[in-house]
Amino acid sequence: QVQLVESGGGLVQAGGSLRLSCAASGRTFSNYAMGWFRQAPGKERDFVAGISWGGVNTYYADSVKGRFTISRDNAENRVYLQMSGLKPEDTAVYYCAANRAYGQRLASDYDYWGQGTQVTVSS
Repeated sequence: QVQLVESGGGLVQAGGSLRLSCAASGRTFSNYAMGWFRQAPGKERDFVAGISWGGVNTYYADSVKGRFTISRDNAENRVYLQMSGLKPEDTAVYYCAANRAYGQRLASDYDYWGQGTQVTVSS
C-alpha cells in the first residue's frame, strides 16, 4: 500500500501561481512513477503530468505544457506540481497518484490515489 496526501491548493487569481505537494508513505516511493490528475465538477478525471521513478523524465497534458512543472524528491517522499499562468479552466480538484509503470495517462492505470486538493482560479 502507498498512502498519498495532497496539499497546497487554494484560491488564486488568473495568471497567478500555486505549488501543490503530495506526501507519500508506505512502500518504497522511488519504486513508483507518479502522476497528477484533475477533476472539474461534472467532468472526468484528466491526466495533468507524470514523472518517472527517479524524476529524470516528465510528460504533460497539452493543456498545461509550458505552464506546469512536475518534480519529485525521493529523499523526502514527495512529488510536486508547480503551476503558473493559471487560468479559470484550471479550476478542479487535483489528485496525485502512484503507478509502477511510467508513461501512463489513464486514471485507471494508477493504483494509489490521494484524497485531492481544491484549486480555484478566479477571473
